[in-house]
Amino acid sequence: MSAGSGGARRKRIVEVLRAAERPLSGSALARELGVSRQVVVQDIALLRADGSDIVATSRGYVLREGDSSSVPTRLVKVHHTLDELGDELTCIVDLGGTVLNVMVNHRVYGMISADLNIRNRRDVARYLEGIHSGKSFPLMTVTSGYHFHRITADTEAALDEIEAALATRGYLAEVFPYEQGM
Repeated sequence: MSAGSGGARRKRIVEVLRAAERPLSGSALARELGVSRQVVVQDIALLRADGSDIVATSRGYVLREGDSSSVPTRLVKVHHTLDELGDELTCIVDLGGTVLNVMVNHRVYGMISADLNIRNRRDVARYLEGIHSGKSFPLMTVTSGYHFHRITADTEAALDEIEAALATRGYLAEVFPYEQGM
């Protein structure tokens, strides 16, 4: 398939992701479509803006479909040090949670978020390796350790347990009125 029209190409991206049995890298999608990886990244951004639930994982892109409203999800505000980052994430995944994303409320730029999709200890280790290697830094560093996570689990009871464990560790932070409804 050549570059063709953007609309047709984006439709094809959704079809390819829907049929995929595992995450697909931007490079793999680019080869499939006969375009550059950057074009794929831009198309994915446009698809997300139009409502497609495409998630970027450490292994590639995944299309999530179905009634996501039936999956228990919670937004938690947390605060901790860089040294506690691994403990926070491990706590969540060990209790059956998935850390979908991280968000910070920057006073100048507003809400900044990044998909994480951390589901298990292996994902935690990969994430921490990327941070400790110096490739990048966690968003929480721009807000003195305060950040939000959107977390999902199989049941509301599991989310309650995760939130209680985070509170016990001293990681939960107060949500201010202007942060309600994020």
